Amino acid sequence: MHIAILTFDGFNELDSLIAYGMLSRISLLGDKDWRVSIASPTSRVTSMNGLTIDAHIDLAEACRADAVLVGSGMKTREVANDAAIMDQLRFDSSRQLLASQCSGTFLLAKLGLLGEAPACTDTTSKPWVQAAGVNIVNQAFYANGNIATAGGCFSAQYVSAWLLARLKGKETAQEVLHYFAPVGEKEEYVARGLAHIQVHI
Repeated sequence: MHIAILTFDGFNELDSLIAYGMLSRISLLGDKDWRVSIASPTSRVTSMNGLTIDAHIDLAEACRADAVLVGSGMKTREVANDAAIMDQLRFDSSRQLLASQCSGTFLLAKLGLLGEAPACTDTTSKPWVQAAGVNIVNQAFYANGNIATAGGCFSAQYVSAWLLARLKGKETAQEVLHYFAPVGEKEEYVARGLAHIQVHI
């Protein structure tokens, strides 16, 4: 099972790296067939706050993944206007799980993947995501079939839990949420996370 996290220059560290950490937990639990990759159009990308990381895979390989998470960042609109990048993004929601956070929802919209279904994004991105024809709802997470969207950096936990529940089962999602939740608040965090994804798994 391969999950690709699309990460572009100017990326939001929380979007890409919280999901990377949570989803990679499965490998640490001994699943040798589980793989999580940072996917970028270049071999290295630098975040909005100056953190430079190496990509594991390119966009072509990301398009073959079982699940793809599109992160957000300061340069998302530049990415959306870059034909050399956008032409590489060929996804199929009939065989892949697709998810986005914040301005990543804009990229899914530009790719024509959201249709008229409700979707989530952050408050900064909301005006131009709406201008792309997306029906934005005021909530942290929403999924429609194999496509999920989320709004706000800390919604990474909901996207990750949804992917885990869909790919490994609700119990695995619950276990991972519990592991990462703050001490003394674990039951509350798990209950909140599951409440967001329960009707979408």
